[in-house]
Amino acid sequence: MLQIDSKYIEKALTANALEELYPLLQKAVELEHSTIPPYLTAMFSLKPGTNLVQRQIIHSIVIEEMLHMTIAANILNALGGKPAIDNSHFVPEYPGPLPMGIGNGLIVGLEKYSTDVVKNVFMEIEEPENPLVFKSVSLAALPTFSTIGQFYQAIQKKIDELAPHDLPGDKSKQVTSSFFPADELFPIYTKQNAIDAINIIIEQGEGTSTSPLDQEDELAHYYRFEELYKGKRLVKNDAAPNGYSFSGPDIPYTPEDVFPLFPNTKTSMLPAGGEELNRMNEFNTSYYSLLSGLHATFNGQPENLDNTVGVMYDLKLTAQKLCATPFPGKPGYTIGPSFEFIVPAGS
Repeated sequence: MLQIDSKYIEKALTANALEELYPLLQKAVELEHSTIPPYLTAMFSLKPGTNLVQRQIIHSIVIEEMLHMTIAANILNALGGKPAIDNSHFVPEYPGPLPMGIGNGLIVGLEKYSTDVVKNVFMEIEEPENPLVFKSVSLAALPTFSTIGQFYQAIQKKIDELAPHDLPGDKSKQVTSSFFPADELFPIYTKQNAIDAINIIIEQGEGTSTSPLDQEDELAHYYRFEELYKGKRLVKNDAAPNGYSFSGPDIPYTPEDVFPLFPNTKTSMLPAGGEELNRMNEFNTSYYSLLSGLHATFNGQPENLDNTVGVMYDLKLTAQKLCATPFPGKPGYTIGPSFEFIVPAGS
């Protein structure tokens, strides 16, 4: 289970003005983004046309992490703050802990897909305070630790306490998009809008205290990753504890259809002047364009979101080239995307 430095929850619960929540919501935007590069790296390492269920599940979670990032930015704007996306401090260093002192020793890197990474990293990131146990699964609950969900609940509680019914932020900065369902991404105009939106983030990530499903009757992230680890679908089973069991269809997995990415590839590892470096620079240029586009989207150009999401397609194409490219001087490895914040020349 991830643990958040308790000072962030204490800051939320002891805030006396909405302005004191601004840096906490900025951290929430950073946290939601920080999970996307590790998830995408694992997904990009799957060879095209193979391991389709793994690809579909990870892709669905990445889309929801982008949704959560957008919701957090909408709430920050609704309270009168300003999201900051296009700077080097926004991007975490991989491998390393995630934002807000999260970890309990967990170091998150950029690695190829494997069931070990799913279990030891991805499930750790998404684990709720008290994960539901299905069939033979046994996961220790660590109630003394603060989870991502508890952090959001603290912010939710303080918004409920301090905010007026109509929130003070510029309504024109609220981001909506046909890319996301209207009942998941909606304008945050009122206190209740903010409370409802935070519930979406919590339940999509962790499920509820009694069900692995979120408000849309879809498995929460933790249990989707657990499906991949177990290689079985989690399905409703009235005879099983908690009403579900890993007794559904098998999820096939072929490890040989995963590119052997060199873990935590950095631009500095590649020889100057080579095609490999050119491809990495092309990838990081697309990544910069994505972050720059999101910054503009969240700071007065909400109509830009659909175009920005389109940059993800460019990111995918350049990543696929990288993942299939042999790593110079490292036999048996290919190049992984580095997700480094590098401002292109002339920008």
